[in-house]
Amino acid sequence: MTTTYLRLRQLCLVAAKLEPVEEDLCEVFGVRVCHRDPEVGQFGLHNALMPFGTSFVEVVAPLREGTTAGRYLERRKGDGGYMVILDSESLPRWRTHVDEVGVRIAAPLALGDYEGMQLHPRDTGGALLEINTTRNGADLNGPYWPAGPHWQEAVSDARVQGITGAVLQADDPAALAARWGRILQRQVEREGDSWRLQVDNARLRFVAPRDDRGEGLAGIELAVRDASAIRKTAQARGVEADAAGVRVGGVHFALGSKD
Repeated sequence: MTTTYLRLRQLCLVAAKLEPVEEDLCEVFGVRVCHRDPEVGQFGLHNALMPFGTSFVEVVAPLREGTTAGRYLERRKGDGGYMVILDSESLPRWRTHVDEVGVRIAAPLALGDYEGMQLHPRDTGGALLEINTTRNGADLNGPYWPAGPHWQEAVSDARVQGITGAVLQADDPAALAARWGRILQRQVEREGDSWRLQVDNARLRFVAPRDDRGEGLAGIELAVRDASAIRKTAQARGVEADAAGVRVGGVHFALGSKD
């Protein structure tokens, strides 16, 4: 019997220029680029992926005018969060389910051992949402096609252990949480002034707007080993920091623990 799972595997940022954000991520968090996907060129983009434990932060940036990512940058007034990407054991059950709840598949994806579906943002709200699967990818330390064939060799965990959550902001966070809970088939719980749902390895939190940039992926929650080193490097590079974390690429990275 196949074990089912749904995991937060990748969070994507969009930036006007790739290199500055990539460099800040690598230097501040002590991570390394594991893969650059030539396939994103068909969308007028280039990218970089970095492992944060067994999950990934990706940055994409436009190479030309008129891209979807470029329009998103304009709409959200600069660099920021772009996509929430989850992996599962297979996609047929998800195709059936999203159709039943009235959510369109905006982009079906298939290449090699990878298959994915990006859901229509007008049906999901919050951020671009993708569910994908990689053949033989049940082991978190095993294959994950979007990160390249040798991503494990790039893992550096001296400062960061992994990603524990993502934060989405919306004018009506309760309604957005309920919508995502229905799409992902997960129970939503209230937590103070926010709402959350749990996937197998992380949580998604839904909060009121923290700025005037509109609905979107506002934060990434991390389990870290060396918050002091992260803060020191951020300060040296002129990266914004506060009591809870640091801001890179228009996204707030909260520095927490595994607990």
